[in-house]
Amino acid sequence: MSENVRIRLIEPRDNVDIAKVIRAALTEFGANKPGTVYYDPTTDALFELFKTPGSVYYIATINDIIVGGCGIFPTENLPKGTCELVKLYLDASARGTGLGKKLMLQSMAWAKNNGYTEVYLESMPELSKAVSIYENVGFTRLQHPLGNSGHCGCDIWMLKSL
Repeated sequence: MSENVRIRLIEPRDNVDIAKVIRAALTEFGANKPGTVYYDPTTDALFELFKTPGSVYYIATINDIIVGGCGIFPTENLPKGTCELVKLYLDASARGTGLGKKLMLQSMAWAKNNGYTEVYLESMPELSKAVSIYENVGFTRLQHPLGNSGHCGCDIWMLKSL
């Protein structure tokens, strides 16, 4: 039996399931701490959050079950032409399949097609596998955060030109 993998735009009905995926992943890696999206109230209302102009959020499903997501957001106070790659999380069942990278690349392609010239992201040492994937696609580390994400629990900041 082959799996039906699909990437699509977020819908209102996805809020509860994607919030569960995000919080489960953070818990699994011991990154469920204050100052992260774990405690961010917008995590429970991603469909509404991504109605913001200049943003997009993709949902990944396998056999119509939500297994992850990734988005682009015009985070406050970022340099002109820069967006943030946000909320890239996968269920444990979908990791190692290339789906996370596919979500990330699709999000960055959207950003480029919508006039952005750079993508910024924030992460943490607990998510080292993700950080190595970011580095593999050309993100470089910064010495300080950009913009105002409100996520003071993140201490790895990265940037990539599109």
